[in-house]
Amino acid sequence: MDGVSSSDTPEAVTPGVLRPRLPSPLREAVDERFARRGVRLLLKRDDLIHPELIGNKWRKLAPNLLAAGGRTVLTFGGAYSNHLRATAAAGRLLGLPTVGVVRGHELAERPLNPSLARCAADGMRLHFVDRPTYRRKSEPGTLAALLRATACEGAYVIPEGGSNSLAVQGCTALGEELRGHADLVALACGTGGTLAGLAGGLSPGQRALGIPVLKGGFLSAEIRALQEEAFGGPRGDWSLDDRFHFGGYARTPPELDAFAGDFERRHDLPVERLYVAKTLYALVTLAEEGAFTRGTTVAAVITGAPDGV
Repeated sequence: MDGVSSSDTPEAVTPGVLRPRLPSPLREAVDERFARRGVRLLLKRDDLIHPELIGNKWRKLAPNLLAAGGRTVLTFGGAYSNHLRATAAAGRLLGLPTVGVVRGHELAERPLNPSLARCAADGMRLHFVDRPTYRRKSEPGTLAALLRATACEGAYVIPEGGSNSLAVQGCTALGEELRGHADLVALACGTGGTLAGLAGGLSPGQRALGIPVLKGGFLSAEIRALQEEAFGGPRGDWSLDDRFHFGGYARTPPELDAFAGDFERRHDLPVERLYVAKTLYALVTLAEEGAFTRGTTVAAVITGAPDGV
């Protein structure tokens, strides 16, 4: 990791305010939709890692915050970005200045939605840009202009969703925690960094399944690029199932909401709608399709919690 000694881990050197609960709990969920097909369902409760940097957000941000070395952190996200909220919360807890570059210049003229309002309340300075500029944010010239526009030339930059090589390396621990516990591990994917690291940490014979929450079919190439950057090449056995985005990010139609509510009642688990509900819906559907052979153990990574939980 850049600026981190090989003997250091994010958990070992993290200040007390960010100290995580690791390994996160793993518990079985007895569910007849799986049991009648001879399949066990486990829930990997990454939502319990930290009360404010929930789930994969802690795993991805901790090594980057360590590498930032106290500098201002600048990062990117949309109007409902969980990554922006987690970064803002980390900044408040650490006394670290944060800047969020937000997709959608028109949002600057509107009242802040609850997600962005929370970012602002946590001290994050928001900078709104038009969508063409946002699409080019990783180009050197555009990024340099954004750093000048925000007076952040010396800032530590974290990409959208927090997915870079440090984040991928941080997420390998998730796979390592699941070694020997499941045949298949599933989680929802936004930018692909968590899946890239998870697959790298699993044992041979285990598989990782990603459920993209965005449309477009672009994520396979992104994950391969992240693994190349983090590990020097492909790592682990992983695949994607693109059928469960429900129309795209932040889309939660009544069918998905009803499913999530039913799962909550069955298992006393608060189900976050944008990511976690889609993972669980996918696994129930796959079980009903006969995708898992009898004797299979499936683990669902609970990467987040609903607001207010």
